[in-house]
Parts: sequence; structure tokens; C-alpha cells
Amino acid sequence: MSTVRSIYSVIESKPTIEGAGVHLRRVFGFGDTLEHDPFLLLDDFRSDESWRYKKGFPSHPHRGIETITYMLTGQVKHKDSLGNKGTIGPGDVQWMTAGSGIIHEEMPRGNPRGRMHGFQLWVNLPQKAKMMKPRYQEVKAAQIPIVPLVHGGEVKVIAGQYGETRGPVKDLIVAVEYFDITLPPDASFEHPVDTGRTAFVYVIAGQAGFAGQPNRLYGNHSGVSLKDGELVGITASAEGTRCLLITGAPLHEPVAWGGPIVMNTEDELVQAFREYQEGTFIKK
Repeated sequence: MSTVRSIYSVIESKPTIEGAGVHLRRVFGFGDTLEHDPFLLLDDFRSDESWRYKKGFPSHPHRGIETITYMLTGQVKHKDSLGNKGTIGPGDVQWMTAGSGIIHEEMPRGNPRGRMHGFQLWVNLPQKAKMMKPRYQEVKAAQIPIVPLVHGGEVKVIAGQYGETRGPVKDLIVAVEYFDITLPPDASFEHPVDTGRTAFVYVIAGQAGFAGQPNRLYGNHSGVSLKDGELVGITASAEGTRCLLITGAPLHEPVAWGGPIVMNTEDELVQAFREYQEGTFIKK
């Protein structure tokens, strides 16, 4: 019989301001990296008021990580130092591997009513890949498979595999699963996860329950880290739920973190910022 993962910890995402004044909620980030390894940060940005996000994220550097932006509502326009530019809209995903270094900007825009909602997840790169050539994978909503569940819910498979369905993101450096799950009232969901993998759930609508605490429900803005085990189990409340399930194989490597740059040692971090100041950050 498979061991169902119970709750390790619960975090309520907290309001913060990033970029040029973007109001968002941070689920985790810029703290102890052990609990969520290989994940570094998860931000939830949503608002009905354009002044809270329209100044966006002007040009800034990244090295040593991947940033994954997933939009539900509105758009993000982006461009970078390598000449890439584009727009991701509702249901789209941008999977950016910063590798050796990239300088880019991201400017969120709301829908006709001014509403904007999306997420950004940072994944740490292993030492062997930190200085790889930067790359993008841009996945449109129509490319993301939706698996219907027997009770009427659904799973959007962004990365990884659910049942026989694989997500469209390819050539993953770190083995990541990223699912957007919708469950109707009182429905349940199970997914096998290899032991040793990090797994957490972020609730974005309704309420959800987990193994070990059947009578405790966690609602919107709740980040639930799960203990080790072989199976993730989620149960929806009487109002149903929508949540993100994200799992990944931990790196177990030292982390030297300075804002948008994450390396393995302080010397590497100092070198990265020196190169940025001297104009040699971008590698040819």
C-alpha cells in the first residue's frame, strides 16, 4: 500500500512589492532553501487594479536559475538582451532558463477589465548547468493537455507526467512536475510521486484537505508542503478547489543567493555582480 504524503508545513502567502512597484503575494522565497529544494521562490501576482502592477519589472539580470511564468488572466510582455521578445497571455507558460546570464524585462498587462493573474516559480539549476546557454520555451495554452477526471475535475499538465499524459515543456534540466488541478465539491485527487522528491500544493480557489488532517481545510493563498511518501492526495471541500501541485527532485547543493542571481558559492555570486557592473555579464 502506498504511503500518502501528510502535511509538513503550511505557509500563507504574504503581500510584498517587487520590480518597479508590483504588488504581489509571496508564497516562499529569499529564506531557507532546504524545505523547497530545488525550488527557490513562488510568487502569486493578481489584481483588478492596474496601478498595482503596470510599472512591471524593468530590465534586470538572472543567472543560475530558471523562471517559470504561468498566466491565468491578462498578459506579460517581455524582451531581453538576446533580442527575444513576445507576449504570453491567458493559459500560456514561459519557461526561461537563465543559465550563464540574461537581462530581461517583464511588463504585466490586465484584461479589458484590468484584471491580471499569474504565477512565477524559480527553479534552481544544478552546478553543472548554471553557466549553460540561456534559452526559452514558450508554451501556448492550446498546447497544454487537459486531463478530465472521472468526477468532473481536470488536470492541466504543464510539465511532467500525469497518467499517460506528458506536459509540453521538454528537455527539463531539473525533473519538475507542474499541474494546475481543478476539483469539484468533495472530489479527491491522487498522484504517485517518487520518494525523496519535494512536493507542495498552492491553493488558489476554494478549500483543500490533505492526508493526516482530514478535518482541516486550507483555502486561497495557502502553500502546503508535504512530507515524503509515495502518493499525493488532495480532497476538495464542499465548495470545490483549484490548486497548483509542484514537485521536483532536490539538488542537495550549496546555495549562494543574491536577488535575481543564484550560484553555489559567494565567490561566484560576487563575480556575477562584478560582470554585470562591468558589462561582461552576457556570454556570447
